[in-house]
Amino acid sequence: MRTVGDVLRSRTSDDHTFLVCDDERLTYRDACRESRRLAKGLVAAGAGHGTHIGLLIPSGADFVVAALAAARIGAVAVPMSTMSTTAELHTLIDGSDTEILLAFPSYRSKDFETMLREAAGLGAPVLREVLFTGGDAWHGLLNDADTVSDDLFEAIEADVTPSDDLVIVHTSGSTSAPKGVVHTHGALLDHLRVLNEMRDYGRGETLFSNSPFFWIGGFAYTLLGTLLAGATLACSRAAEPSGVLDVIERERPTMVNGYASSVAALAADPSFPRRDLSSIRRGNLYPIMPDSALPADPGLRTNMLGTTEGGSVVLAGRDNADDLPESRRGSFGRPVPGYEARIVDRETGADRPVGEKGELWLRGPALMRGYYGVERFDTFDDDGWFHTGDMARTDEAGHWYFLGRADDLIKTAGASVSPAEVQDAIRTATGLDSYVFGLPDAERGQVVAAVLVTGDGPPPALRESLAPVLSPYKIPRVVRAVPVSRVPLRSSGKVDMNALAELFDDR
Repeated sequence: MRTVGDVLRSRTSDDHTFLVCDDERLTYRDACRESRRLAKGLVAAGAGHGTHIGLLIPSGADFVVAALAAARIGAVAVPMSTMSTTAELHTLIDGSDTEILLAFPSYRSKDFETMLREAAGLGAPVLREVLFTGGDAWHGLLNDADTVSDDLFEAIEADVTPSDDLVIVHTSGSTSAPKGVVHTHGALLDHLRVLNEMRDYGRGETLFSNSPFFWIGGFAYTLLGTLLAGATLACSRAAEPSGVLDVIERERPTMVNGYASSVAALAADPSFPRRDLSSIRRGNLYPIMPDSALPADPGLRTNMLGTTEGGSVVLAGRDNADDLPESRRGSFGRPVPGYEARIVDRETGADRPVGEKGELWLRGPALMRGYYGVERFDTFDDDGWFHTGDMARTDEAGHWYFLGRADDLIKTAGASVSPAEVQDAIRTATGLDSYVFGLPDAERGQVVAAVLVTGDGPPPALRESLAPVLSPYKIPRVVRAVPVSRVPLRSSGKVDMNALAELFDDR
């Protein structure tokens, strides 16, 4: 089964729960039936092999059905962040050549009907139709499904191949404009089979995840990974932490995965202490995991490195409960099977020796087909290597360590400092999350700055805490503290580092 349609059709009669999102519940049989109807409606609307179909839909049953419908007819899904501004939506729509856009009328504080009218007014010549879920045009689309015969639809499905494009997932644009990353059916599914085997993810599991479906972690590692496993995926769109906790407590997930920083508000909710979350056995959302599932020292568990270009996770270890020795603290495991990896000097292209920092290069069939609209020779080198821009090193035992983005490295008094290394040290020494970056300095070029994510109390004496574990030049010289509720976010969902830097304007 090398296409999404193949996997889905194998579960046509399966009444096992596929997705739970708040009050929505979708079995595998439901997903097959509803995606087939929507897919036939899209065919009636003129969509087919290679049509780019935008999805401005939050995580939930509507997103799942729409993504599966596009995949079944060989169309290309283009998930779009529901946190986007009008200008960002225009960039995503126009830059991806989206032809048909399926959207919620509104979500949270966003009025998508107004925003999309304004975005289209900025110029989107390829976009020909916008269909809002629940509207008259949407119901008309579903009614038109009856005009497409079963024989025609099945012939269209049979024409989809593993080498066909499945999705264009946009990078978050943390260091540049978002890029549209193209993944094919076969390559992405093969990669996710490997990842499912590594994390022992199968039918008996229920996974709760807070990873949005419009990014690669949610779309691939979470959603398609669940489809392949035949497991159950739980998520929530509840605006209040108590609503999310209701879903987790009710659905009793065995695994939790996603953005740990985004669940801090759940652990701070007044109802949290009385919640029964004892079903959770493993995962990375430590703030909400029961004591029985928590590692004594999270720094001694293998991390994972994921990239949009790599189809989600590219560095990882086997999912197990074994602690690493202290000498392996901060390990990201090894390259996922199917990937070749190198650590390279950015200036010379020479491989760096064990222990020396360099840029991570990747090569393998799970890599993206390319960036949409960008020539292949501008993306990969002559030997097929993708230069990730991530800095890493290895140790003598073959463990790999992520050291941050190349353009994030802090240059202070001639030395390079990895923000990731300092953040790990702060977490180990204080238990606090932090954001570390460089600030301009007349004498040193840059100084190391840290923003600690704290409660209402005063920040710890950081220099004293870090002195035993970091060289003096790596220890932050300026420190500020903010509660988690006041960490500024960009529309991509990532932290607004420019806004954090403004906390130091008075220095």
